[in-house]
Amino acid sequence: MRVDAFDYDLPPERIALAPASPRDAARLLVVPPNGAFEDRHVFDLPSLLRPNDLLIVNDTRVVNARLTGTRTRADAVARIEATLIKRLDASRWNALVRPAKKLKVGERVRFGESGESFACLLSALDAEVEAKGEAGEVTFKFDLAGAALDEAIDAVGAPPLPPYIADRRAIAAKDRADYQTLFARGEAAAVAAPTAGLHFTPALLEAIARAGASLAKVTLHVGAGTFLPVKVEDTDDHKMHSEWGRVDADVVAAVARARRAGGRVIAVGTTSLRILESAAAADGSLRAFAGDTAIFITPGYRFRIVDALMTNFHLPRSTLLMLVSAFSGPRRIREAYAHALAEGYRFYSYGDACFLEHQDS
Repeated sequence: MRVDAFDYDLPPERIALAPASPRDAARLLVVPPNGAFEDRHVFDLPSLLRPNDLLIVNDTRVVNARLTGTRTRADAVARIEATLIKRLDASRWNALVRPAKKLKVGERVRFGESGESFACLLSALDAEVEAKGEAGEVTFKFDLAGAALDEAIDAVGAPPLPPYIADRRAIAAKDRADYQTLFARGEAAAVAAPTAGLHFTPALLEAIARAGASLAKVTLHVGAGTFLPVKVEDTDDHKMHSEWGRVDADVVAAVARARRAGGRVIAVGTTSLRILESAAAADGSLRAFAGDTAIFITPGYRFRIVDALMTNFHLPRSTLLMLVSAFSGPRRIREAYAHALAEGYRFYSYGDACFLEHQDS
């Protein structure tokens, strides 16, 4: 399909620069397969659920992936900004660097010494430029490894807010909590948040349980390519980025129980949907899975696992907009986005959400 079929105009003032407070006060556009849209709020989600429904969330933890550092060459000191995008091993990360031209292979970079409040936690984090690629990509080999490196990055880094937020305001201390879901656990490995999960609160989870629905957790470590616009003209020419994910046996059992009881499988976020569909067998059953996935879902895809999807509003020409268009149909999504624009919904990572019901659910 032509990529320009997934384009639309969004006024800049409709991009949310901060989340709703409380989180579940965000608006929720209910998009049934046919008929009128409903303007609700996330705290209304339990009223949309049926007994035995199963909500599946992504429990990945976001890395404080934005690092500020300096490179010293003789008497010249250059300031750089790096965003970690992919862990290679215990001590090495790929990163996007601005300006990358100020770095040479073999040079040393020191992150963290800038007089910020974190200096009392860690004076510096040192790394060597191991390799340089195209478009500002750099491989750093850090002096620390494993858990020690993770702790250091957490101390000196900042949340990797997407450019449409970070370029318009300073990253605040509050973003450390705001850009992390309450489901996050384990080692930090995602470099973008699974944003649909940001709307959930303890009170909302209690209301979901009272509605007779249950919750299961999968993992997909969200990569930097998730929110980027597709730059080719045809979807057939797009190379999808890969991300590591896992579906455990207990999730497989939970999906089977929900199906037997007549419940729906509801993915909270496109990342949850992508790992579930990556673990689907041809007969529509779910298997345990652990590994990389580069699944690219466009209109015409046959969904095997997911019956409904809660997700935020996505960027023009993005793979995520293509995914929701596959789920609800391109025309239905165009209508839903036009409604959201007309009714003042807030868009993107810190914005409002929609609840998409699949035609067959």
